[in-house]
Amino acid sequence: MAPKRKTHSEEFNARVAVEAIKGVRTLSELSAVHGVHPTVIAHWKRQLLDGAPEVFRRGLAGTGRSEEVVTAPLYQEIGRLKMELEWLRKKL
Repeated sequence: MAPKRKTHSEEFNARVAVEAIKGVRTLSELSAVHGVHPTVIAHWKRQLLDGAPEVFRRGLAGTGRSEEVVTAPLYQEIGRLKMELEWLRKKL
Protein backbone atom coordinates (compact mmCIF):
# COMPACT_ATOMS: atom_id res chain seq x y z
CA MET A 1 0.00 0.00 0.00
CA ALA A 2 1.30 3.43 -0.91
CA PRO A 3 2.12 5.83 1.92
CA LYS A 4 -0.27 8.72 2.50
CA ARG A 5 0.67 12.15 1.25
CA LYS A 6 2.16 14.55 3.71
CA THR A 7 0.43 17.86 4.22
CA HIS A 8 2.54 20.73 5.43
CA SER A 9 1.37 23.98 6.95
CA GLU A 10 1.63 27.25 5.07
CA GLU A 11 4.19 28.46 7.58
CA PHE A 12 6.40 25.45 6.91
CA ASN A 13 6.08 25.91 3.14
CA ALA A 14 6.99 29.59 3.41
CA ARG A 15 9.93 28.93 5.71
CA VAL A 16 11.39 26.29 3.37
CA ALA A 17 10.76 28.48 0.29
CA VAL A 18 12.53 31.44 1.93
CA GLU A 19 15.49 29.20 2.72
CA ALA A 20 15.55 28.12 -0.92
CA ILE A 21 15.45 31.73 -2.10
CA LYS A 22 18.32 32.68 0.20
CA GLY A 23 20.46 30.08 -1.53
CA VAL A 24 22.56 29.21 1.51
CA ARG A 25 21.78 25.52 0.93
CA THR A 26 21.02 23.65 -2.29
CA LEU A 27 17.61 22.16 -2.96
CA SER A 28 19.05 18.71 -2.29
CA GLU A 29 20.34 19.78 1.10
CA LEU A 30 17.02 21.41 1.99
CA SER A 31 15.27 18.25 0.85
CA ALA A 32 17.38 16.11 3.16
CA VAL A 33 16.93 18.46 6.12
CA HIS A 34 13.15 18.93 5.81
CA GLY A 35 12.17 15.59 4.27
CA VAL A 36 10.52 17.14 1.21
CA HIS A 37 11.28 16.33 -2.43
CA PRO A 38 13.46 18.95 -4.19
CA THR A 39 10.81 19.42 -6.90
CA VAL A 40 8.25 20.36 -4.27
CA ILE A 41 10.66 22.87 -2.73
CA ALA A 42 11.27 24.38 -6.17
CA HIS A 43 7.50 24.64 -6.68
CA TRP A 44 7.06 26.42 -3.31
CA LYS A 45 9.91 28.77 -4.20
CA ARG A 46 8.27 29.61 -7.53
CA GLN A 47 4.91 30.19 -5.80
CA LEU A 48 6.52 32.53 -3.29
CA LEU A 49 8.30 34.53 -5.97
CA ASP A 50 5.15 34.76 -8.11
CA GLY A 51 3.02 35.87 -5.14
CA ALA A 52 5.52 38.34 -3.69
CA PRO A 53 4.14 41.40 -5.56
CA GLU A 54 0.74 40.86 -3.88
CA VAL A 55 2.34 41.60 -0.51
CA PHE A 56 3.36 45.07 -1.61
CA ARG A 57 0.15 46.15 -3.35
CA ARG A 58 -1.26 49.36 -1.92
CA GLY A 59 -4.83 50.34 -1.32
CA LEU A 60 -7.94 48.35 -0.63
CA ALA A 61 -9.12 48.17 -4.23
CA GLY A 62 -7.59 44.73 -4.71
CA THR A 63 -9.11 43.29 -1.55
CA GLY A 64 -12.60 44.64 -2.28
CA ARG A 65 -12.78 42.93 -5.63
CA SER A 66 -11.60 39.62 -4.24
CA GLU A 67 -14.26 39.81 -1.52
CA GLU A 68 -16.95 40.30 -4.17
CA VAL A 69 -15.58 37.41 -6.17
CA VAL A 70 -15.74 35.18 -3.10
CA THR A 71 -19.18 36.24 -1.86
CA ALA A 72 -21.07 36.37 -5.18
CA PRO A 73 -21.31 32.59 -5.65
CA LEU A 74 -22.29 32.18 -2.00
CA TYR A 75 -25.19 34.61 -2.36
CA GLN A 76 -26.28 32.79 -5.52
CA GLU A 77 -26.28 29.50 -3.63
CA ILE A 78 -28.29 31.04 -0.78
CA GLY A 79 -30.87 32.33 -3.25
CA ARG A 80 -31.14 28.96 -4.97
CA LEU A 81 -31.60 27.16 -1.65
CA LYS A 82 -34.28 29.64 -0.53
CA MET A 83 -36.20 29.06 -3.75
CA GLU A 84 -35.98 25.28 -3.29
CA LEU A 85 -37.19 25.62 0.30
CA GLU A 86 -40.18 27.73 -0.74
CA TRP A 87 -41.03 25.24 -3.48
CA LEU A 88 -40.88 22.32 -1.04
CA ARG A 89 -43.06 24.16 1.50
CA LYS A 90 -45.71 24.76 -1.19
CA LYS A 91 -45.60 21.12 -2.32
CA LEU A 92 -46.05 19.76 1.20
